[in-house]
Amino acid sequence: MAARGEVASADRPHPVPPPRSDPITPRPHHPTSSLPRFETALTRLLGIETPIVQAPVGGASTPELAAAVSNAGGLGCLSITWREPSGLPALLRRTWALTERPVAVNLVLAWDPAERLEIALAEGFRVVSFFWGDPAPWIGRVHAAGGLVMHTVASAEEAARAVAAGVDIVVAQGWEAGGHVWGEVSTLALIPRVVDAVAPAGVPVVAAGGIADGRGMAAALALGASGVWMGTRFLLAEESAAHPVYQERLLAAAETETRHTLLFDGGWEGAPLRALANETFVAWEAAGKPPHSGRPGEGETIATGEDGRAIPRYDSGSPVVGASGDVVAMCLYAGQGVGLVDRRQPAAEIVQEVAAEAAAALRGALPIG
Repeated sequence: MAARGEVASADRPHPVPPPRSDPITPRPHHPTSSLPRFETALTRLLGIETPIVQAPVGGASTPELAAAVSNAGGLGCLSITWREPSGLPALLRRTWALTERPVAVNLVLAWDPAERLEIALAEGFRVVSFFWGDPAPWIGRVHAAGGLVMHTVASAEEAARAVAAGVDIVVAQGWEAGGHVWGEVSTLALIPRVVDAVAPAGVPVVAAGGIADGRGMAAALALGASGVWMGTRFLLAEESAAHPVYQERLLAAAETETRHTLLFDGGWEGAPLRALANETFVAWEAAGKPPHSGRPGEGETIATGEDGRAIPRYDSGSPVVGASGDVVAMCLYAGQGVGLVDRRQPAAEIVQEVAAEAAAALRGALPIG
């Protein structure tokens, strides 16, 4: 690899700048030869071995998680929208100290991404994922730096617009997804529609929403996707910063226990999301689902964040390591695939297990005579 984090596409229209001259020495990547090797449009474009992308998972994303996924052959991702710009360079350099493989950064376009985008590009990140808005104003800047743009969509029409604007990789997010949910179409119906919409441009599609094991990955590939995007499964990674109590709730949850709702809107109003039906949700539902001003416990502090911030009930933040108080009453994001997640694991083991399961599922499909 010529430069750390460099994407490997032969079709990339812009040269990647030389590596930064800083004291960080990335840890080399040693591919796991025993893993099944998937070759898709996504793996070719990014220069990765396994078409598994770790969703940014908000505050639970860490350099250790992203680097572990990338070192295992997938694509790790760091959520940087809510990170203080002053602390971003150190966070990003910590990531490069752990891997020389491509790692993505994710920016939510409900907030101005300009400052954080410039920091990420200056620190050598060349895969940028956008969500919740129009990426068009920012695509040229990423391409000028030699990077690739991923963008999350929720319809075939939106996918076609994104590709016309210059997006390099489309993430098609189904309604089953955990976290904030952009659309209302199920993954099964959405993926083939998006694949067909962008096929003339040859743009890879990454399937997101309800995918938590290799069977889901195999199904997504059969639908025409070039890779999968998993969030809930990686919340249970040992490198995740998700609070242990949050992780325990995820492990105990069934597929019927998530809700698509606008309830947890503190800090991000009007944004639909999927989370576990915890005590906050149940109390609100029992009260007749009152509007904003009449919700049970409105305005009360239920927890303290890892940074010392008072967390009010209905805040959009999820609990991370270091938070205290009634953290189980906070927003517990989870997709409908949560029932498939049954243990904590190292992130690399998750990548390896999902890839092996997907290969077995594809090889074991019913023979057609």
